[in-house]
Amino acid sequence: MGSHFSGLEETLAVLPGFLYSKMLRFLKQPLVVTADINLNLVALTGLGLLTRLWQLSYPRAVVFDEVYYGQYISFYMKRIFFLDDSGPPFGHMLLALGGYLGGFDGNFLWNRIGAEYSSNVPVWSLRLLPALAGALSVPMAYQIVLELRFSHCAAMGAALLMLIENALLTQSRLMLLESLLIFFNLLAVLSYLKFFNSQAHSPFSLHWWLWLMLTGVSCSCAVGIKYMGIFTYLLVLSIAAVHAWKLIGDQTLSNILVFSHLLARAVALLILPVFLYLLFFYIHLTLLYRSGPHDQIMSSAFQASLEGGLARITQGQPLEVAFGSQVTLRSVFGKPLPCWLHSHKNTYPMIYENGRGSSHQQQVTCYPFKDINNWWIVKDPGRHQLVVNNPPRPVRHGDIVQLVHGMTTRLLNTHDVAAPLSPHSQEVSCYIDYNISMPAQNLWKLDIVNRESSRDTWKTILSEVRFVHVNTSAVLKLSGAHLPDWGFRQLEVVGEKSRGHHESMVWNVEEHRYGKSQEQKERELELHSPTQVDISRNLSFMARFSELQWKMLTLKNEDVEHKYSSTPLDWVTLDTNIAYWLHPRTSAQIHLLGNIVIWASASLATVAYTFLFFWYLLRRRRTICDLPEDAWSHWVLAGALCTGGWALNYLPFFLMERMLFLYHYLPALTFQILLLPIVLQHVSDHLCKSQLQRNVFNALVVAWYSSACHVSNMLRPLTYGDTSLSPGELRALRWKDSWDILIRKY
Repeated sequence: MGSHFSGLEETLAVLPGFLYSKMLRFLKQPLVVTADINLNLVALTGLGLLTRLWQLSYPRAVVFDEVYYGQYISFYMKRIFFLDDSGPPFGHMLLALGGYLGGFDGNFLWNRIGAEYSSNVPVWSLRLLPALAGALSVPMAYQIVLELRFSHCAAMGAALLMLIENALLTQSRLMLLESLLIFFNLLAVLSYLKFFNSQAHSPFSLHWWLWLMLTGVSCSCAVGIKYMGIFTYLLVLSIAAVHAWKLIGDQTLSNILVFSHLLARAVALLILPVFLYLLFFYIHLTLLYRSGPHDQIMSSAFQASLEGGLARITQGQPLEVAFGSQVTLRSVFGKPLPCWLHSHKNTYPMIYENGRGSSHQQQVTCYPFKDINNWWIVKDPGRHQLVVNNPPRPVRHGDIVQLVHGMTTRLLNTHDVAAPLSPHSQEVSCYIDYNISMPAQNLWKLDIVNRESSRDTWKTILSEVRFVHVNTSAVLKLSGAHLPDWGFRQLEVVGEKSRGHHESMVWNVEEHRYGKSQEQKERELELHSPTQVDISRNLSFMARFSELQWKMLTLKNEDVEHKYSSTPLDWVTLDTNIAYWLHPRTSAQIHLLGNIVIWASASLATVAYTFLFFWYLLRRRRTICDLPEDAWSHWVLAGALCTGGWALNYLPFFLMERMLFLYHYLPALTFQILLLPIVLQHVSDHLCKSQLQRNVFNALVVAWYSSACHVSNMLRPLTYGDTSLSPGELRALRWKDSWDILIRKY
């Protein structure tokens, strides 16, 4: 033991001198840093920045969809809640970040395309992030083709095509989202390829983890910008699943190592994207805490969680609805309009237009505006009083109630009389005693839909309830049909006998107070006064997220025909364009118009790849291998990414029932552009049998690329909009009759 201690002491004694000598030697030598710089990447990045950032503030006017995205940016600046059904909020937040960095205060009236921007609008800053995304997509195209193991020449070809393609250039120079979506699509593909290529020689290394995690982050960002990003996410997941399946079959790896690989992929490609997606909404809802014009679309509970608006009325209301409570009942369905259960003194007409008769009882409707006639009193059928006991007696699930209209004191009623516009359903009315053989049927059983137990109490805003008619088992329902003029175009309410459950049968209490006045005149004054403040309530983030996400997915705007809407078949052949902006005085204009040489060549390349792939596959089935195994695996992976990326980003639009525009095709086009030089290199390397054939083919490729550059330059005035052309020059650019080139009539 003693000898061990003495050896340790000697080591400690020598250690300072050893470190000193090492330090001295280090200081005597020069400090050398080596860097491996790809000048191709530097040049492509510079060209991308030059083409996208040049005169970025021009035109200083609202261009096409900037009129919509600008409104959302202003809402962010003012912290006002809004709902956009086109996609999640990450893209809007990036645009708003540009406005924030430029000092934008949100004060601009985004009311029309072509409106001149005021001096307080930092146009350059607002368009900066989309322009940077478009610029960086150029060198990323180069890197993707390299990672697919194709030549530098093919990689340069893909990048240069991205650089000069007019539609991509136009879209990236404006305050729009497509260039941001394309950027994260390409980043997801590039990150996965770098991760996959590092798998063989350095698994679980720092850069292995970096590229794997960046893949998940990029996929989440793409989905967070537009729902279209899910297509590229599915593409990456599919390829990762195939590679994981091969990994499972690798007998050289232990079970623990295989499990570690699968776990790492699950965390990076599934869990991390979901977490980031939730984070986008968390930031969005944290920023937008004020009431705004889109509140009515949301539930009462969501509205009450926002500052101002409904929250000023409902915050602090009594939580538990009691017998004697005065309430307004909002339809949870909210279609075609958010509305409240309503009645007024007018009655149903004796005879309808179609000759059917009615009960001539007091009308009950659903009214889409706040009104004094929306108030109802929850009455205990066993007592006459319309005030709340002390202490209040709460209403519970399963209780029998009567609903008394606050202003007319008539009771909500339904009976076996056909509804005005829904003859298979029952008419709902407020009962008037005409002293005829039509007795009152005004008892309703309370059914709390979202209850946690059979004795749940009816809660303000939070409880979603159905009213089941005791006599007929009909359920109070919003049919959604607009009544004729005799019903003031309000929405029809019916008693529905079907046993199915639907949102249109569900109601919730929005405004609530405890009734204190027994006399009719005093009660009317009470209903006109502000509600009482007692307690407050807030929704959790997950509840708000779930509701907002559901509204975004299900909300359908009434699409009217748009002059520049198009079909997916129009995109491939470039039979359509979009006039983005026209100078107010000259003929200068900006169009979303693609480079017809690139679009046609990209489609031909996709067809050629598909044909060659299946031809090789059939021959390999007959054990005829035209390509070496390495070349075949690179060919298959390139096709899976590029052809698969094009198909996934294009074909789903044939199934969509919404208004579509040419810019929806741009993400799919980028995958075709990546494939185009890959197919050209394959033809040169594997199908040209002699050097002469190869030289002729290469000369044709140079001529083809020169024609693409020539077309790009010809369309430049319509891409940048900085040149005023004569009517003759504009007509000369109308290469297809379907192109709408604007020509002023002087």
